[in-house]
Amino acid sequence: MEILDLRHFTSADLRPLLDDEVKVWGELLCWDYSGSAEMILRYMDAKFLPGYAAVSRGKVFGYSFFVYESSKGVIGDLFVSDCENGRGRQEVERRLLTHVIETLQQSPGIHRIEAQLLAHEAGAAAQPFLAQGFSRHARLFMTLPLTRARFEAPLRSSDIEIRRWMDPDYQPSASIITAAYRNHVDSEINDQYRTLSGSLRFLNNIVRFPGCGTFDPESSFVAVNPKNESLLGMILCSRVRYDTGHVTQVCVLPECRGLGLGKALLAATARSLDRRKFSALSLTVTQANTPAVELYARLGFETKRVFDAFVWEG
Repeated sequence: MEILDLRHFTSADLRPLLDDEVKVWGELLCWDYSGSAEMILRYMDAKFLPGYAAVSRGKVFGYSFFVYESSKGVIGDLFVSDCENGRGRQEVERRLLTHVIETLQQSPGIHRIEAQLLAHEAGAAAQPFLAQGFSRHARLFMTLPLTRARFEAPLRSSDIEIRRWMDPDYQPSASIITAAYRNHVDSEINDQYRTLSGSLRFLNNIVRFPGCGTFDPESSFVAVNPKNESLLGMILCSRVRYDTGHVTQVCVLPECRGLGLGKALLAATARSLDRRKFSALSLTVTQANTPAVELYARLGFETKRVFDAFVWEG
């Protein structure tokens, strides 16, 4: 087995492996990964995708890629199919991750590395990260069958309205994210939450690119003060499979917590999806965010997977 630079290969070399990955995401997460796979293959052919491939007898059977964002590196994916010659999958994953981590840590100007491995059980790929001084945060993948969703969630204030999210809400939505995650565990995991410009990049990635599914404006909402049209909270949802929505962001201004906004926003999204014959809604949440985890559990969400987020600060 060899570990080679991804840019030695073309989309034709990687397509069989990504076809396998699409099947795994569908089976484990009810998630159609084909849009992300096609984007990866386009970057492959353009020689823009940094990363490494595990190769045996001329066949690519594993890969991991990363991206540079200013002074930060983000590990975008890790996938290994059935291994040959008796090699364990974890050994191949360890070697791939070690190459990626060392490359990023030795890249000039890189002072931070982030990774979230949604398709890996917690602990499965942790060793290379922990060996290089990363912090580790447990995150939950939770799902709600919409047949069990509780659509009634009255607000505790008559001065708030729920309406659909619109493009002009970009800037105020970014302000909400920055305020909501100040000194929050999630801003340790994703440093984009710490600044307005970072929150705008985060929103742009969700709305414009298929990494977290296809943005679904019909099931994305904001909570508004109708007197001045100021935004108090928001929920964004993407379609990750023909019948499954995924909450990519839900947050409320700190001063508006306790008014039932989070529950009302989730109910609005669930109603919209149910009306259009979706069958399930999923989300991810940091395990240490106890109030959010408890709210989702009360609303009927069940934990289907625990996975890891890793952060390194140089």
